[in-house]
Amino acid sequence: MIDLRPVAHPIGTIIVTVGVAMLLPMLVDLWHGDPHWMVFLECAFVTITAGGLIAVATRGSYRSLTIQQAFLLTSGLWAILPIFGAMPFILGQPHVSFLDAYFEAMSGMTTTGTTAFPELDALPKSTHLWRALLQWMGGLGIVVVAMVFLPVMKVGGMQFFRSEGFDTLGKVLPRAGQIASEMTTVYLLMTGACAITYMLLGMTGFDAVVHALTTCSTGGFSNYDASFGAYLGGPEWAASVFMIMASIPFIRLVQAMGGNVQPLWRDRQIRTYLRWIFYVCAIIMSYRLLYLDQDASLPEALRETVFNTISTFSGTGYASTNMMAWGHLPLALLIIVGLIGGCTGSTGCSVKVFRYLVLLEAVRAQIRRMHSPHRISSLRYEGQRLDEDIIDSVMAFFTLFMLTFGLLILGLSLTGLHPRTALTAAWTAIANIGPAWGPEISANGSIVNFPDAAKWIMIVGMYLGRLELVSVLVLLMPRFWRA
Repeated sequence: MIDLRPVAHPIGTIIVTVGVAMLLPMLVDLWHGDPHWMVFLECAFVTITAGGLIAVATRGSYRSLTIQQAFLLTSGLWAILPIFGAMPFILGQPHVSFLDAYFEAMSGMTTTGTTAFPELDALPKSTHLWRALLQWMGGLGIVVVAMVFLPVMKVGGMQFFRSEGFDTLGKVLPRAGQIASEMTTVYLLMTGACAITYMLLGMTGFDAVVHALTTCSTGGFSNYDASFGAYLGGPEWAASVFMIMASIPFIRLVQAMGGNVQPLWRDRQIRTYLRWIFYVCAIIMSYRLLYLDQDASLPEALRETVFNTISTFSGTGYASTNMMAWGHLPLALLIIVGLIGGCTGSTGCSVKVFRYLVLLEAVRAQIRRMHSPHRISSLRYEGQRLDEDIIDSVMAFFTLFMLTFGLLILGLSLTGLHPRTALTAAWTAIANIGPAWGPEISANGSIVNFPDAAKWIMIVGMYLGRLELVSVLVLLMPRFWRA
């Protein structure tokens, strides 16, 4: 029987943190004289009380975690926290059903960015801030999970980064605290710098804060139906820079903040990520200028292409223009880069650049073996030998990811959605990107017109995609509960 107390205590503590965060939107409503502040106060009270009772009841049981408890903790957090995150949407504005509220909270905490709300422009400022805070907290949480828990659980080849995370399983939680502190410092500084930059480029103070929270979390929630189209020009270039920063390994940013910049420039993931962004932007720009927008302004076309490509590549999901109008080739490229995603150990989502690099190394090795069957060579990444369990984990992740992607498309199609809608909705859910395209998608990108079954399928997809699939699916194995 698995002891759930070491799992429940950190969950309870984090629930309390979520409850405290609800006081910030409450203060915004108080400042503007909006009576909606009472909703956030009530939700904060319920959340803090529930989390506090769980934490107190399990106090003293959190000094170490087994493998089973680590899996339960990571999976439990992203299933339970959106329940509390959804309360302000149910009790206050926009006063939606539990399903739509839970969808919005799950989309926020997984940093997906797809909305279930029909209108964003009319929502109170406090609701906009709460949506942004959900993404910001979810972005920080996934960085800590990626650097602390996934390596020890050997999910998707993450054990390769174990030396940069912690040494022994018994030290998971103490080490998590240290790593979380370092990451939070970088995260706060990045968010503050992003907000200040946005304000200097013309955003209002409130809009700058909201967009900084959702940029640095690569979440993509905006407080406008036009998404980032409300702020064209300089803010797009600034957002592009900060989206790239948020989607590279945070451990490199921590090292750079400590004065050691060399690992940042030498990281193969980062170099490959930037190179692939350049290639895709160049192809889309060439296609647009040659076949679509021959009379378009070059600076404007370049800005739109760079911003929206980086937004999709990083999994942020902002949009500043109608990308459907770019044609089939650019749209196909954007879907492909969305299935690549950012770097490992960042707030970016999807498969991650590291796994594609391992996959390419394995393919090259297989070709070499076909050419020279008797030659013995080991796979290496940045000079380090890739063990068989890392390669096997990456291959298993790819298989599960593509299989789950296909099942999501099938499931969404069976709910009656148009094939294009089903494809892009499955893509945006499993890769945690945000935008979807199709006849059932509303003008502001909302899935409010989806059948309830389709919304639940997308919730499952967002949840599985954010937690790297294996860490959730392993819970379905009877052997896990007998171990």
